[in-house]
Amino acid sequence: MKKAYVALIIVSFFWGTTYLASRIGVRHTHGLMLAGIRQTTAGLLLTAFFLLKGFKLPDKIVLSRLFVIGVMMLCLSNGLITWAMQYIPSGLCAIIVATVPIWITIFSYFLVERSRLSLLLLVGMLIGFLGVGGIFYDYLASLMNPEFRLGIILTLIACVSWALGSVLTTRWALKVNFLYGAGFQMLFSGIVMVITALLMGHPFPSSGEGIELWGSLLYLIFIGSILGYSAYVFVLNNLPPSLASVYAYINPIVAVLLGWLILKEHINWITAVSSLVTLIGVYIVKLAVSRNKQVA
Repeated sequence: MKKAYVALIIVSFFWGTTYLASRIGVRHTHGLMLAGIRQTTAGLLLTAFFLLKGFKLPDKIVLSRLFVIGVMMLCLSNGLITWAMQYIPSGLCAIIVATVPIWITIFSYFLVERSRLSLLLLVGMLIGFLGVGGIFYDYLASLMNPEFRLGIILTLIACVSWALGSVLTTRWALKVNFLYGAGFQMLFSGIVMVITALLMGHPFPSSGEGIELWGSLLYLIFIGSILGYSAYVFVLNNLPPSLASVYAYINPIVAVLLGWLILKEHINWITAVSSLVTLIGVYIVKLAVSRNKQVA
């Protein structure tokens, strides 16, 4: 049990730091290229590890579904979030991403099972979105900037895509080792993102970018993808879901504080209060979903 708590601490803190690492990395290369190389490398390492241990290749149906989930949860989520951080602060991005549980609840209702829409659930959703609205109010002037708006749109699309991918993962219930499957998702999505970045005219810098880019990339590969995801899977399999979800409330706080301390990103009382309101709304949604399951 102690190992599970250590894994939860790793996920809660280190996944929050990946926003800072991504924000630094996109100073030197396009977000899709950064995310693509990150996921391709991590995917190669993970799948190679399992293949060397004697695991067989999944069948074509499983591989095709891993490809779809990988594109939705990594290309259209992680990739777009990394791209978005070329235009918006890492802390703001993390707070918007914190609303993912709300989107998952919405899509689960329509695509998995029409569970009871309790008053508590609706109140939680309303509070969560009001919190995000408060953050946007603090950035009204920035919203006049087309690049800033693009960053917001990319982040919102990423949230929706991650939620849909999560629901699909639940519906398909693929019979494959979680980390092995994640390796294929990373590999497939990484290749798609690298090819897309090249077609957009954004090759990886060949020289002259220095330690910032490579430090960011190595951190994202080994800490964000391999260590972080492995710890997350371990947490899911050893702790109750209600406890495992704690990371979702700590990640944004870590991201906001690091962005403020290291990158001097904007933060004031409006941002702080709105962020807190958003997290409270997400907590209420999770609580309502948990109660609905108990009743069912």
